Amino acid sequence: MKAVILAAGKGTRMKSDLPKVLHEIEGKPLAEYVKEAAKAAGADKICFVIGYKKEEVKKRLDSPGVTFAVQDEQLGTGHAVRCAEEFIGIEGDVMILCGDTPLVRGETLKKAAEHHRENANAVTVLSTRVDNPFGYGRIIRDKDGAFLKSVEEKDATDEERKTNEVNSGMYIFKVKALKDALGRITNDNVQGEYYLPDTLQIILSDGGKVGAYVMADKEELLGVNDVNQLNEAAKILARRKKDV
Repeated sequence: MKAVILAAGKGTRMKSDLPKVLHEIEGKPLAEYVKEAAKAAGADKICFVIGYKKEEVKKRLDSPGVTFAVQDEQLGTGHAVRCAEEFIGIEGDVMILCGDTPLVRGETLKKAAEHHRENANAVTVLSTRVDNPFGYGRIIRDKDGAFLKSVEEKDATDEERKTNEVNSGMYIFKVKALKDALGRITNDNVQGEYYLPDTLQIILSDGGKVGAYVMADKEELLGVNDVNQLNEAAKILARRKKDV
């Protein structure tokens, strides 16, 4: 098991020149929390995809077992993962995680990986159910509960937007299925970006098995995009520490 952590964005809404993933909670960068969770889940090799102020990010996050891939232009999550193809290799499983989600637990990622393998999935998307799904990509299932597709908010129909199961942006792929699909995604969407979730549909159409692992704690998908969300994440981490 390897892990790719997407950490290339600037984080404009943070109102700071500091790269988003280097903002700290209790003296630790956001991306460091994600790396620790990946390692706790069994990922022995980690690759950060970096872009904005890449040298600063690299210097701060460098440690044994960590490598870096560069995304010079931010052209979407699918493009970001393509930038790490050399690291991903040709076999095994790879977790794709977000560098701005410090609340995800290693235990959750480990359970998702077990679910992925037990069900012989080509890809498993981590999802959760939220009270207000606005802004999130939706997980669409058929009447029997099987995965149909993941659709971005902007591209969803009114009916699809009513679904409260959302895509966390975290995945576990069989490497071969990921690599076969990555080269075939397009930027034919509202944002003009290469969406990683589009690989799910390609894998399905190839006959691969796609599943969604529902995280019990919806707090774990919370990303940090502004100072308010940074403060909220800090409160949650402090509460967890207190509860131990």
